[in-house]
Amino acid sequence: MQRRLPVKQMNCHVSTFAIYGGDMSRQIETHHYVHRVNDEFLQCAVYASDRSDAPLIGIEYVISDRLYENLPQDEQKLWHSHAYEVKSGSWAYPRLPEAVGTPELKNIAKTYGKFWCTWQIDRGDKLPVGAPELMMSPQGVEHGVLRPELVKIRDEKYNISTDELKHERAEIAEPEWINPMADYWKQHGKCFVVDIVTVDMNRTEQFP
Repeated sequence: MQRRLPVKQMNCHVSTFAIYGGDMSRQIETHHYVHRVNDEFLQCAVYASDRSDAPLIGIEYVISDRLYENLPQDEQKLWHSHAYEVKSGSWAYPRLPEAVGTPELKNIAKTYGKFWCTWQIDRGDKLPVGAPELMMSPQGVEHGVLRPELVKIRDEKYNISTDELKHERAEIAEPEWINPMADYWKQHGKCFVVDIVTVDMNRTEQFP
């Protein structure tokens, strides 16, 4: 029989939201199935729903603030913070009592994530086509504010209240500092997109 050890490590389901970095008018509900590799690193398979036939639409890596601070600045620009996502109630653990999830929430609030969307089903794509899109996390300002109707659909599905979660999480500590290179659009009004171009193959040069 085949072994499925990596898949079996995904023992946590997160319901949250994401925003396309290249077009922040587009917001989607996402479902992260999380594998905590160690105290400072998580990896997530991201699906469009929690149905058994849900499309796999991307991946997100989550790292501690310590790991993030050691990244080059050009790399830091590609990551988003999670503090607002947690504190606002956007990041939720469906069917899990809030008290059970609180210790992990305290950790997640201090982390940074890099989420690549590979299948844009919200625009009707029947297959994962085109270049991946870098996704942003919800924020409480400007283009980062979630549409109320999107949150309402999620809340009704799981019989939860994002507003109540926000109230219950008031005691979760804010990070002492969120690096301004994260959530780059907030500070600089710029985003990042991937463009696919044809280049000559280099068959001899060593990498890196």
